[in-house]
Amino acid sequence: MDFGIAGSESDRVDVVLGEHFPQIGAEQDVIVFDGAGMAVDDPQFRRVVDQSIAVARAVHGVGRVVDPYDPATRGQLVSPSDRDVAIALVGINGNMAARADVARSLDTALTTQNTGSVAVALTGYSPVQNDATAAQNSDAQRAEMLGIPVAMVLLVVALGAVAAAVVPIVTALVGLLVTAGVMFALTAVTEFDSLTMSMATMIGIGVGIDYAMFIVSRYREELNAGAVTDRSDHQAIGEAIGRTLATTGRTIMASGIIVMISLVSLAVIPAPIFRGIAIGVATAVTAMLVVGLCLLPALLGVLGPAINRGQLPRRWQPAELSSEAHDVADTRWGRWAFRMMERPILYSGTAAAILVLAALPLTGISYGLDMGTNSLTNTPSGRATTTLTEHFPPGALSPVEVVATGPSGQPLSDGGRAAVARYLDQASEDPRIAAAGPAIDGTGGLTTSLILAVPFDSADATRLVADLRKKATTVTPDAQILIGGSTAEFVDLDSEMTARLPLVIGLVLTTSLLFLIVAFRSIALPLKAIVMNLLATGAALGITVVVFQWGLGESVLDFTSPGFIQTYLPTLVFAVLFGLSMDYEVFLIGRIREFWTASGDNQYAVAAGLTHTARPITAAAAIMIVVFGSFMSADMLELKQIGFALAIAVAIDAIVIRLVLVPALMRLLGRWNWWLPGRQLLSGKRTQATGHR
Repeated sequence: MDFGIAGSESDRVDVVLGEHFPQIGAEQDVIVFDGAGMAVDDPQFRRVVDQSIAVARAVHGVGRVVDPYDPATRGQLVSPSDRDVAIALVGINGNMAARADVARSLDTALTTQNTGSVAVALTGYSPVQNDATAAQNSDAQRAEMLGIPVAMVLLVVALGAVAAAVVPIVTALVGLLVTAGVMFALTAVTEFDSLTMSMATMIGIGVGIDYAMFIVSRYREELNAGAVTDRSDHQAIGEAIGRTLATTGRTIMASGIIVMISLVSLAVIPAPIFRGIAIGVATAVTAMLVVGLCLLPALLGVLGPAINRGQLPRRWQPAELSSEAHDVADTRWGRWAFRMMERPILYSGTAAAILVLAALPLTGISYGLDMGTNSLTNTPSGRATTTLTEHFPPGALSPVEVVATGPSGQPLSDGGRAAVARYLDQASEDPRIAAAGPAIDGTGGLTTSLILAVPFDSADATRLVADLRKKATTVTPDAQILIGGSTAEFVDLDSEMTARLPLVIGLVLTTSLLFLIVAFRSIALPLKAIVMNLLATGAALGITVVVFQWGLGESVLDFTSPGFIQTYLPTLVFAVLFGLSMDYEVFLIGRIREFWTASGDNQYAVAAGLTHTARPITAAAAIMIVVFGSFMSADMLELKQIGFALAIAVAIDAIVIRLVLVPALMRLLGRWNWWLPGRQLLSGKRTQATGHR
């Protein structure tokens, strides 16, 4: 995954290393030689090292390789205690994607050296990322295998018929194939990492099933209303499909647009990871919309009333499909809605207080980037990392890079060079630094690597980078000292997201508000929806902090808390959740509006709308929770965090927001729900519809 920020200090370090120190490489990886008891001085051990280094140097893209037997290393590349483990430092060149390819080629080449008693393996940032990608792909496949069958069962229960349940699954899978095809074509102009693919799969399946289920549910309702039972009655079937697309089809189109509006906002953060996720997930949502609005209606036209085959017993059927007339007040969901509207201040106040309380842990949130090395123990890089950290300082996996030039990239003066040397000497005294490599001269400056005594993806490492940068600004005006490497890249990403988060939130809220005003033809409803969604998102993130930062539930979810949340999680989850939560809002309010337009009675419209949508919304939410929750089975911590946060947010949205806050607040707002400047408020005329109060 590319966490780089264009123009950041770590990015400038990569540029300087490429221009002035091409022999070193932009990234320092490690070849680990484990003799398992055989001393590094043994001729057989040395022969393996020499052959491996020769192989490594022959790989295209590899720069300098530092031999553990090189006198300049002063024995620092040999394990000091038992002397049966040695490491070689390997510099690789290119951008993030190119370095991943070089690491892959280097790893393949080194596997040929594992023929004797000395184990040879490669580790470092790119090798670890390559194995993490494979692990994430495996996690995503396992999640799909877990989520889709459970979603099928939920669909059968929600829709009351096997055929009706199969159609949304088939539609979502077709949409997923379309997504994969489009993203493959897009690789000609951009790149997608494993996290992007996992996010596209996770959200694509969820919204694909939901959108199709909403359409199938409304289509069956329209067939039932028209008493259509003959598959040859093409006119009646066509009219049912037309009414379905004019209502629910229009609603899911609005929902999809809201999701994409939220995702596009991520593009303001100049990091490839966010650009990739925005494009990937937007592609998935677009594919699901196209399939749902084009292929699905054609499939429904072919099936006709056969969509009801494999029906469950009548008591398990949705109420709206019953041939009997029901008073809304006598239905389960209708009674619930009227109960919420009887004491709207009590219920809305209690629900809001619970959400605010759940969001409070956000005030103590800590950020970091856990690269998931603990989950890669059975991979080549994972085994090499374990050996490395057992015999060497943990930061040897990915050193901090220090480069120094004159002002504005000019050559260093003698005075500047002396000042930089003093700076490096002082830095080496920091207990968080285990060792400093020799200073290497280049065209115009010098560079060195700092091996940390703490893990490179720990909070201590990020604080060290911040301290080094602060001290670097006070060294001398004759030198420009830059701090780079993987840890510095994490720091730059965190700083950029912190600075850009208000802009992301502002863009999402403003564009969503304008779109919802047009969609709802109301001022109060969009404002209410935005406030409720902010509460739900804050509560979901607060609970995520409790679980993954505080460590509550480690044994249940099988993880070890690093003491922080992945630095990109809040921004990513906000953008995704805000769009997804609007799905249910648009679907519910759209149906309420239909009854309001027909009756002019606010309370009846709310109760009737909830009666006709509560079952599919609850089922859709349950499916989303299952799909997202299945990613909690992942070995990679970041997928666990994302899946958990999304699942919790959907649960909060479906239960607290839709079933409590919506009816209570719509009762409080009354006819103001439907006010738009330039339009008169309707008078709340009496209605003949059943269930009016």
